[in-house]
Amino acid sequence: MKLGVVILTMGNRPAELGKLLDSVFAQRGEPMRIVVVGNGSPLPALPDGVEPLELADNEGVSGGRNAGLAALRAHGDVDVVMYLDDDGLLPDPGTAERVRELFATSPTLGIVSFRIADETGVTQRRHVPRLRAKDPLRAGEVTTFLGGGNAVRMAVVDQTGDWPAPFFYAHEETDVAWRALDAGWRIEYRPELVLQHPRTSPTRHAVYYRMVARNRVWLARRHLPAPLVPLYLGAWTVITLLRRPPVSGVRAWVGGFAEGWRTPCPPRQPMRWRTVWTMTRLGRPPII
Repeated sequence: MKLGVVILTMGNRPAELGKLLDSVFAQRGEPMRIVVVGNGSPLPALPDGVEPLELADNEGVSGGRNAGLAALRAHGDVDVVMYLDDDGLLPDPGTAERVRELFATSPTLGIVSFRIADETGVTQRRHVPRLRAKDPLRAGEVTTFLGGGNAVRMAVVDQTGDWPAPFFYAHEETDVAWRALDAGWRIEYRPELVLQHPRTSPTRHAVYYRMVARNRVWLARRHLPAPLVPLYLGAWTVITLLRRPPVSGVRAWVGGFAEGWRTPCPPRQPMRWRTVWTMTRLGRPPII
């Protein structure tokens, strides 16, 4: 079970990137192919054994991951790809071996979501990929996964397609997850696989509200059976307002929501009703 690693960076966190790479090199087991993608920025000096890839423009999370994925595919010798945030850290040197074990022992396992914990070991509620998020140490099957730390079987990508490049940022993991579920793959949240990551807020990104709204509309238009589209978007409109975003955030969200309807989304691939039932059985029907 050969592993590859894709790390995106904007070139503004060289110290954190260096520590992450140290933690990757410290992993036990066979060496992994490591690709670091400079997403529209030059890369700092990288240690031997790391494949640098500089993109002329910032292609977003999805586009950057696709570029790293293509670099790994060029040699065709990777079974599972780990995607890691450039300001994260793998504190356990046995993480890669555990990833190999999980995928090797379960042929239907398509994606594994890591647990993201801050420097004190605390996992924010938003970093638990299920509705019942009070216990971040409870493992199990889920319907989405975390972009900051995860592992995806290459066969999932080969069967269902690359990351959705037009999304740029926000909900790209859910798009991949829904396609994987519809193809019959399982997704597991494994809290023993920890990515240490500084505590942050998603609203630190200036485009957060607009991109979240636009891409949620695209997600619904692309993947949901027609009767569920208004239910899903209506539920998330209510949830967004209950979270009481700032006035500027509401304006950006409304603009993004309108943009999601006004602009073409990636090709429509509605999931089967069987997949809707699978997600409902797992505790998260695709309306919330």
